[in-house]
Amino acid sequence: MSSTDILHKDVHLEHDDHHDDHHDQSFLEKYIFSQDHKVIAKQFLFAGIFWAIIGGLLSSLFRMQLGFPEATFTFMEPLLGKWVDGGKLNPEFYLALVTMHGTIMVFFVLTAGLSGTFSNFLIPLQIGARDMASGFMNMLSFWFFFVASVIMFYSLFLETGPAGGGWTVYPPLSALPQAIAGSGTGMTMWLISMALFIVSQLLGGVNYITTVINMRTRGLSMTKLPLTIWAFFLTAVLGLLAFPVLLSAALLLIFDRSFGTSFFLSDIYVAGEALTNTGGSPVLFQHLFWFLGHPEVYIVILPTFGIVSEVIATNARKPIFGYRAMIGSMLGISLLSFIVWAHHMFVSGMNPFLGSVFMFLTLIIAVPSAVKVFNWLATLWRGNINFTPAMLFSVAFVSLFISGGVTGIILGNSALDIQLHDTYFVVAHFHLVMGSAAFFGMFAGVYHWFPKMFGRMIDEKLGYVHFWITFVGVYLIFMPMHYIGIAGFPRRYYSWTGFETFNKFMDMNTFITVAAIIAFAAQFIFLFNFFYSIFRGRRATENPWKSNTLEWTTPVNPGHGNWPGPLPVVYRWPYDYSKPGAPQDFIPQNVPYSQTQSSNLPHERDTE
Repeated sequence: MSSTDILHKDVHLEHDDHHDDHHDQSFLEKYIFSQDHKVIAKQFLFAGIFWAIIGGLLSSLFRMQLGFPEATFTFMEPLLGKWVDGGKLNPEFYLALVTMHGTIMVFFVLTAGLSGTFSNFLIPLQIGARDMASGFMNMLSFWFFFVASVIMFYSLFLETGPAGGGWTVYPPLSALPQAIAGSGTGMTMWLISMALFIVSQLLGGVNYITTVINMRTRGLSMTKLPLTIWAFFLTAVLGLLAFPVLLSAALLLIFDRSFGTSFFLSDIYVAGEALTNTGGSPVLFQHLFWFLGHPEVYIVILPTFGIVSEVIATNARKPIFGYRAMIGSMLGISLLSFIVWAHHMFVSGMNPFLGSVFMFLTLIIAVPSAVKVFNWLATLWRGNINFTPAMLFSVAFVSLFISGGVTGIILGNSALDIQLHDTYFVVAHFHLVMGSAAFFGMFAGVYHWFPKMFGRMIDEKLGYVHFWITFVGVYLIFMPMHYIGIAGFPRRYYSWTGFETFNKFMDMNTFITVAAIIAFAAQFIFLFNFFYSIFRGRRATENPWKSNTLEWTTPVNPGHGNWPGPLPVVYRWPYDYSKPGAPQDFIPQNVPYSQTQSSNLPHERDTE
């Protein structure tokens, strides 16, 4: 027996000895300040849903301005106060809406809501562990995120408005409190909130990595891990390496704002008055921000790679195609994501030779991405497909990843990016390949693991309605944006009616706005279905999807400790679907080879 197997056996026995030692817990201990990874996952999920509603509402408000620039919306005045004048949004508040929408969706929904939910929920269940390595640290991770959320939410109601420097908070707008209304207290609260948010992500990341490395059950080698666990593990590694850089940028920005330093400021004039700041560079902030900002794209999308791989293999009733290639492509994407950040800065005055280096590296990252797409399509090919809502969202994820990724190749070319950088082409690309695709992966995960989370089945008919309106809506929103972007339509403009060149796109903007509002309204179908099914949904069976991974070997409503008896022992990889000679079309990971008729087939072990 290897030393690794002995370590896993010791961990296995240690946790078996103590899994029944949990004392009776009060309501606060069990549901509020819980150290159970499953409860913490639900806390992240509910917080993410709340923030998704807020982020969607904010985008609907500024889309109303863009789609109907000459209309007056008097109903907004009681809701938004002085930020609406005569039924029209204040231009500074428009910038704040865009800033907060981007911040909320990227960080509070697609980072914390997605990784916080599924990494917490699935890592212990799919590796055969009782809980996370540190339940207390796990609890702290959520509560740091909760405090960050409270501060960010409170900033929405400040008299001077929330942060208004764009979600990338570039200096000098973010570094000078007197620059605009959104540069004042709102920006300070944004920076404090993000610092706490980063602490939350670092605590969670350390826990996820430690748990995967040290707490796998007996027999579960790294090459038998589900692709979900590989995705969550690599996501945590990315976050642990990249988020501290953004934290340093936020702290230096606070120093510039409050303590008279000049890290990002130099030769600045405000209302004709020269400030004393010299020697700083706003481009330095861009480097620090995008060193996190580009890995952040994969911190958001990598978990959905794992979720979609699991859902597609389960519902196609086929082994995942190219398991090791899938792992290798995620490793390649993770490595390359750290050395392409400056492709966001082609218009910052970068040396053309350096720009060509980053362009080359950016185009290379398309290779492992294409490997994943090919493997998903190959897994679907000739599969016995069950079109559950989770499967529909997963297939749509692949579609969005392809269509959004193709435009990424265009923007990765520095000569083209210089022309398209400040247009709606970038908005369309970003929202398709990361924003919408990640949301579809998140929806796939919620629909697929809802029975394990809540012990009930979510209504599939409502799930189909939700999917089709959302899927069609997303393409109707973002495909036209590519067209107007190529035509030069600028992003971040509050009003474009003063430009004769852009007036011809009024109908297109109105169309996009209507599609966006309908797609956002469709999410309330999901909300109703989600909360209604928690209490009134049909009771789930132990393994409703006939999946192979270990979480489906627990009781329908697993307690704190997950398995009431000994931990399961793993004998095989997680994708033994439709194996010739087997008595059924799935073989769970904890079934020994001796119990299947195909145990002596020559390819049995080779596939692992």
